[in-house]
Amino acid sequence: MVLETIGLTKFFGMVRAAEDLSLTFQEGELVGIVGPNGSGKTTLLNVITGYVKPDRGRIRYQGKDITGLSPRAVADLGIARSFQMPQLYLSLTVLENLVLALAIRAGRARGFWAPLVRADRLDEARRVLEQFDLEEHATHEAGQLPEGARKLLDVALSFARRPRILLMDEPTSGVSARDKSKVMDTLVPVLKGTGVTTIFVEHDMEVVQRYAERVLAFDEGKVVAAGSPDAVLADPAVRRALLGQP
Repeated sequence: MVLETIGLTKFFGMVRAAEDLSLTFQEGELVGIVGPNGSGKTTLLNVITGYVKPDRGRIRYQGKDITGLSPRAVADLGIARSFQMPQLYLSLTVLENLVLALAIRAGRARGFWAPLVRADRLDEARRVLEQFDLEEHATHEAGQLPEGARKLLDVALSFARRPRILLMDEPTSGVSARDKSKVMDTLVPVLKGTGVTTIFVEHDMEVVQRYAERVLAFDEGKVVAAGSPDAVLADPAVRRALLGQP
């Protein structure tokens, strides 16, 4: 077990974003999280990564209590995050974005840009671009990328930190139906090949069914079903929450 939440609870006023969540995540597994809007999916990611403080409960990473740590401290421990809206330096090229991410990992992101550009960082940045099928975009400004490539670059920036755990918030949102499979077919082999535990929130049930190894279904801050994609997506409680079926 690489990550565990124990009784994790977070309310926003009267809204139950997370209520008594006790979850475990194993080394190298790929877990999909589904649920209607406002069910607490993104809140779970935000609490784990330190962007939101829980009202009560604990978070343990590799047996260490990380509850309440800052996002930077959590990232430095090996838990990376990508967002629904990609967090990119839009005026920099794709390659420059990667070099900057590598410099941040090394703690050398302060000062002028030029000292950050080193041969070893350029070589590693190019290797990451190759892994994520972004070589053709290396010299393009990030702001000019198509949405699918932006999503891949956002995850690549997180991956460049060499995380043990990667949390992805809707990795295919805003991506055309034609390109969703391309994005996931690029991401999943890289993450599985490097043994990164991956937890991803997703609204597209076809994506979840095809790529997740295990699924957690949320509703009103609670997990209402957990298990294989086929079993969870066939669960009546899940179908009621997601599809409004009686």
